[in-house]
Amino acid sequence: MRLLPVVILLALSSAACTQVEPWVKPYERANLADPVMLFERDPVSEAYMHHVREAREGARGAAGSAGGGCGCN
Repeated sequence: MRLLPVVILLALSSAACTQVEPWVKPYERANLADPVMLFERDPVSEAYMHHVREAREGARGAAGSAGGGCGCN
């Protein structure tokens, strides 16, 4: 009765000792660096909107920036 949980625990812990391989091979990294893979369409516009969000929510500390909510950092 008590042997089954021990066997399961040993099986799961021995599976954690396997070699970890990267999900992305070195020759596939060029495909991930393609501009099509970006989350935002326009990085300049996204940087501006990030600045606006920082200024508006500065008092709350949403993005971790210093300064108040007035945008005068």
